[in-house]
Amino acid sequence: MTGRLDGKVAVITGGCSGIGLGTVELFAAQGAKVVAADLQVDKGEMLERRFPGQVRFAPCDVTHESQVAAALALAQDAFGGLDILFNNAGHGGAPNGVADMTAEGWDATFALLLRGPVLGMKHALPLMLQRGGGSIINTASIAGLQAGFGPLAYSTAKAAVIHMSKCAAAELSPLKVRVNAICPGLIATSIFGASMGLPREVADQMAARVAEVGPKIQPIPKAGLPEDIARAALYLASDDSEFVTGTHIVVDGGVTIGGRHAWDHAAPSPLLSAMGITPEQAEQMRAALIAAQAQGA
Repeated sequence: MTGRLDGKVAVITGGCSGIGLGTVELFAAQGAKVVAADLQVDKGEMLERRFPGQVRFAPCDVTHESQVAAALALAQDAFGGLDILFNNAGHGGAPNGVADMTAEGWDATFALLLRGPVLGMKHALPLMLQRGGGSIINTASIAGLQAGFGPLAYSTAKAAVIHMSKCAAAELSPLKVRVNAICPGLIATSIFGASMGLPREVADQMAARVAEVGPKIQPIPKAGLPEDIARAALYLASDDSEFVTGTHIVVDGGVTIGGRHAWDHAAPSPLLSAMGITPEQAEQMRAALIAAQAQGA
């Protein structure tokens, strides 16, 4: 049985842990040759040993254009071209709000989360055109869709990633290069701990806590895992999505559907609570209304 990415070459930034690692593993299993671009040299070298001849590691800080260019060039040199770019590298960025935001924190967050993907697209484009087209996938976030899911700078940058993907799709899709974004929800990775300034080892352990809490706060009662995002990336990377561009896919277990009362009938409605109506009273009112309708029928 052939893989969905047989014959394709991909570059995945942030490819040595979390969502990036899950995507490297899935893409490799589906037949792709992959360059994992990341700062974590030990983990990158381990990936090369796990997937000999199929995965190459490129040391890469995506805030440095020369390193982004080198990672993409490795795809050409090692595997003969480039079909897929997954701009995934990132972290929580500056934790500050409006009152205490620093110019340095704001700029550093945008350099990583927004400028990095722009540079990735810039250097991927000529390689993809040599192959007749390709697919670019950018990691955004539900924090870019609604307030309250991340710090100010992170949320703003992720909203910009969504719109940037749409604008880039308008420019590049006529060239047969599709551009889309993925908006992950609460995914069990180290990004939460890392954004709090915890050492990487501690942040990695915190992912287990996220996996424990996640099912309790969203309509789909399961933990969001890196492979959930990897499967969305596989769809966007494969020919299955050849008619899809300029959009974003939300993969969040339904957490952005609405407040808890929208999907948990035991939770009080904020509106009814403000009016002094308890869940029990609301249920009695609903039952009385149904009974009255039945009698009228």
